[in-house]
Amino acid sequence: MCGIFAVAGSPDAPATAQLGLFALQHRGQESAGVVSVGVDGRLHARVGMGLVSEVFPGSEAAALGGLTAVGHVRYATTGASQLKNAQPLVYNTGHGPVAIAHNGNLTNALGLKKKLESRGAIFQSSTDSEVIVHLLARQPGPVEDALIASLRQVEGAYSLLLLTPTKLIAARDPYGFRPLILARLGGAHVFASETSALNLVGAQVVRELEPGEIAIVEDGRLRTLKPLPPVPAPARCVFEQVYFARPDSVIFGRGVQAARRDLGRALAHEMAGVSADVVVPVPDSGVSAALGFSEVSGIPFEMGLVRSHYVSRTFIKPTQELRETAAKLKLAPVPEALRGRRVVLIDDSIVRGTTSKKICRSLREAGAREIHMAVTSPPIVSPCYYGIDTPRAAELVANVHPPEEIRKFLGVDRLTHLSLRGMLRAVGRGDEAGWCDACFTRRYPTPIPDYQVAEALK
Repeated sequence: MCGIFAVAGSPDAPATAQLGLFALQHRGQESAGVVSVGVDGRLHARVGMGLVSEVFPGSEAAALGGLTAVGHVRYATTGASQLKNAQPLVYNTGHGPVAIAHNGNLTNALGLKKKLESRGAIFQSSTDSEVIVHLLARQPGPVEDALIASLRQVEGAYSLLLLTPTKLIAARDPYGFRPLILARLGGAHVFASETSALNLVGAQVVRELEPGEIAIVEDGRLRTLKPLPPVPAPARCVFEQVYFARPDSVIFGRGVQAARRDLGRALAHEMAGVSADVVVPVPDSGVSAALGFSEVSGIPFEMGLVRSHYVSRTFIKPTQELRETAAKLKLAPVPEALRGRRVVLIDDSIVRGTTSKKICRSLREAGAREIHMAVTSPPIVSPCYYGIDTPRAAELVANVHPPEEIRKFLGVDRLTHLSLRGMLRAVGRGDEAGWCDACFTRRYPTPIPDYQVAEALK
């Protein structure tokens, strides 16, 4: 998962992009970058490894200058966690210099890359985003036409921003896997992965880009078009609402906090009759759901785990060792809230299971008498190939172990997952259609030939 941000037509464009990235930091913590069109008409970039505050400890972004800028925060889903893969990526092409910031994964990138290399293409990075640039460089006409022709060749998920010295282009794949929102900031046009970033910079939300829509900002004017072939139905990533997006964001037309509260309500209905003393969330994404669960069940809500806000998210750490270390530092039990009590522990998902096991063990050590683990999503049984770091089926605990074994592994008295129908109806206000639920069902909206081959070779 990554976060992207852009502003066109503002005298503070690079600094605004940097500020927007702070509100998207939860979407990627490996690298950050800003590219702007300077007063000289050239692209100026600053990218680096680490958090936004580490790459931009001062006013470095503002020093880039210019009226238009794009920014990116990354965690690796394709390509190693290395500086060469930090975005935005900048290239010189026959269309002039371009910078690209991409959120999502292309499922046919490997095949396209091999074809391009056979035709003489030399790749500078190992990220799938560069495939789009090499395709674009081989297309004639204006850069927006070249981008459209390129996007017609790729499959999978992309919400992306393309910057040239004269244009800012935003595009969203026809399935709408990842969010991308249009806003106004005075006379400037702004794009962001989530409304939380737009709120931070004071921009007014206009609307989400529609699946398959492309927006072009040139000379202060915005025009949009939908030139990509239609698909049978949209496939918005339901995991955005379950886990990834910030609670103060509105994505896919729904407030994230309200959606998570409804997930908790749905889970309480499915667990009707559970006997417990307190409902405890795994912060932060479990808080809203736990409030909803408490409301329906009548079991008191209690913050039995305290999160350190100086430790970053564990799920998007690049290695399992780092994830486990961060988990210990991030969450601490509150013994007074847990000792001798029967606890309903609310979490958004169980992926590998190791972090959940450590949390449950810490509750036991703090004196919890019973632990009823309640998860606001179904068991994750299949990898995501659209931008979430679950590349191997063997890493998914629910794919290789039955529920009772998982319960014993976690060390809990009861383990309950929200049903697929319950989850989809909760996030969709009763409408189950239009979501990608492949990680729960193995039903992928697009072909995944590259990943099927890679998985078979492991």
